[in-house]
Amino acid sequence: MSGPSNVKESPIHDRHELVQYLASGARPEAEWTIGTEHEKFGFRLDDLRPPTWDGPQGIEAMLRGLTRFGWEPFEEKGKLIALTKAGASVTLEPAGQLELSGAMLENIHQTCCETNQHLKEVKAVSEELGLGFLGMGFQPKWRRDQMPWMPKGRYKIMREYMPKRGNLGLDMMTRTCTVQVNLDFSSEADMVKKFRVSLALQPIATALFADSPFTEGKPNGYLSYRSHIWTDTDPDRTGMLDFVFEDGFGFERYVDYLLDVPMYFSYRGGEYLDLSGRSFRKFLRGELAELPGEKPTMKDWADHMTTAFPEVRLKKYLEMRGADGGPWNRLCALPAFWVGLLYDSTALDAAWDLVKDFTMEERHALRDGVPKHALKLPFRNGTVRELALEALKIAGQGLARRNRLNATGASEAVFLEPLVESALANQTPAERKLELFHGAWKGSVDPVFKEFAY
Repeated sequence: MSGPSNVKESPIHDRHELVQYLASGARPEAEWTIGTEHEKFGFRLDDLRPPTWDGPQGIEAMLRGLTRFGWEPFEEKGKLIALTKAGASVTLEPAGQLELSGAMLENIHQTCCETNQHLKEVKAVSEELGLGFLGMGFQPKWRRDQMPWMPKGRYKIMREYMPKRGNLGLDMMTRTCTVQVNLDFSSEADMVKKFRVSLALQPIATALFADSPFTEGKPNGYLSYRSHIWTDTDPDRTGMLDFVFEDGFGFERYVDYLLDVPMYFSYRGGEYLDLSGRSFRKFLRGELAELPGEKPTMKDWADHMTTAFPEVRLKKYLEMRGADGGPWNRLCALPAFWVGLLYDSTALDAAWDLVKDFTMEERHALRDGVPKHALKLPFRNGTVRELALEALKIAGQGLARRNRLNATGASEAVFLEPLVESALANQTPAERKLELFHGAWKGSVDPVFKEFAY
């Protein structure tokens, strides 16, 4: 989750400025970049418990240790909560999940180098502290009440508000991890096409990356429990956004959606002011009782945009939000999948042909069924596996046409290999772990912290 935005405190005069803010993200194809983010669970090597923020094995010590690699500290009320360096940041999720928000880079080779360098730095520091880090979609062992809370103001507000809107919001905050990629668009029409394709295919990514089959040490009946959690978090700010597929959709319609998403807070003078449930429309009119006569700034708007959690999110770029966290090679595979589909015009056309006749009911059936069944979910005359294989074929061809090669002459398509292997085998990472749980692990999830740690 984001911290306070870096947008200037310029006042908002009318709704049109909000539309222009989104539209200003458009950039020519030659300037398109790739920003990859991933979260991971920390655990103490001696007892597998998640580290608290403070203490000799705490997350603060972890962040302090990373500063040796040139990361600059960022504090909130005197507490270290983030690091920044060269367009990238390391931030904390509510229960201390460590997130790398990568820089906007030109190709996936660079993204994978960035990810690997980060994981090397994390490993160097964490081993000194007696910590390890694990990539999965859901915390496999510990209960919600056993998870720590990080000292960030926005999380306190969300922690109090979430239970009013759904049963699993606090689980989303404390026990989930994801990998996502942020991608550009060249125009409103390009944004609309990419939004529709990526929203329709987001369940396919969820299936390919499904890696959250355990809750509190036992199988939970899902392959992506993380994805299921979003269905009972907050209906005001989650979901498949059916209006994206309606005629006339564009920046203006998305602004209207965001204006109807209830607020969480306003960040003023270094403090988070609790505005949970308030209307941003009233804020625009200066009618909030907590800020009498005050109107929002573009910084307020940028912050508010980060509090909507649909399957695909629009800012000045598009965020793909459907995948469980996982091992290092899948952190590179996620941007490869979406770049291959969306950054080559022929691939984008083929991907649209694949999904353009999906009905709203079919899109929802995919979204609702994939968390439990993943690749084996029936769809039309086959299963999601066939859709996944076709999407991977299109993505691989798109990456080949992009022709971004590394030093050995390999294209970005090499990063799709873990996904192709999984789809061909018809076995998700979650199913592999369940197989181990019922076999070699003898009914214990503890081995996952060793065998699948970074």
